[in-house]
Amino acid sequence: MLTALLSGLLSGCSSTGGRRAEQARTGAKAGGAVDTPRWTVAMVTHAGAGDAFWDTVRKGAEQAAAKDNITLLYSNDAQTQNQVQLIQAAIDQRVDGLLVSLAKGEALTGVLAKAKAAGIPLISINSGQEYSARFGALTHIGQDEATAGKAAGTELGRRGRKSVLCVIHEQGNIGQEQRCGGARGAFGGALQTLYVDGVNLPDARAAIAAKLQADPGLDTVLTLSAPLAATGLQSIQDARRTVELDTFDLGTQVVAGLQAGTVGFAVDQQPYLQGYQGVDLLWLYRYNLDVLGGGGPVLTGPQILTKDDAAALERYVARGTR
Repeated sequence: MLTALLSGLLSGCSSTGGRRAEQARTGAKAGGAVDTPRWTVAMVTHAGAGDAFWDTVRKGAEQAAAKDNITLLYSNDAQTQNQVQLIQAAIDQRVDGLLVSLAKGEALTGVLAKAKAAGIPLISINSGQEYSARFGALTHIGQDEATAGKAAGTELGRRGRKSVLCVIHEQGNIGQEQRCGGARGAFGGALQTLYVDGVNLPDARAAIAAKLQADPGLDTVLTLSAPLAATGLQSIQDARRTVELDTFDLGTQVVAGLQAGTVGFAVDQQPYLQGYQGVDLLWLYRYNLDVLGGGGPVLTGPQILTKDDAAALERYVARGTR
């Protein structure tokens, strides 16, 4: 019964269903879509409900699917066990390719072994680069999180920051640990880690504000997502502190903050590219046995973006592709 329910969910999430799908098909035909068979790709991520970052990843995947004559089945769940079940449902549907984020890769070992045994090509995206080859993925698309952390740490030092609070909003997410760890290693000053619940933003706001009030030496808050950046700005106001907010990832509020000077810099990993390239590379593999990366990841970041970049980025962030 669960498999049937999940299969229905996958079908209901298809980018080729309903008005949105019809628009995608029409656009693809007008643009001259490929004439390869209509393959089906399932994309299963660890995104929580209403996560704008993953909306951008999905938009890239949908646009590539429309171009490549692919039926895209998108599903997501922040609970790892539910993600496992969604992947199993995709395997049961005998999809032609899988895109999976590996935020908690160890928990996906068994189900992805089943995908490999079924001969389903796999590409990992966004999280879990270190698990990708072990699971037999063709490649990993995203940014190296430790490298991104080092880029942030280097920028913090360049900006003269002395004491940084790095906020992890999903405990157990190895990528977030790597970001803070990389920043600590490259930053010349002190860096502390604070764990908050990214699902409960009011509690996260209170926790960051309390830490700022308790430690007057902190001069910077480094958040690891755009929603937490907005929460961090509120925390700084609550604490009545003059503290710089820097972040990973973009969003309308982050770009507005860059323009206003309330956000110092953002580390961008280009989520649209992760979805687009994931679908496109699966199509290339099915069509021509093409593989990119040479055994390493296909990197979409990091890019350090500042006030100088904000005006040019604004229109693309507004349309949901950056």
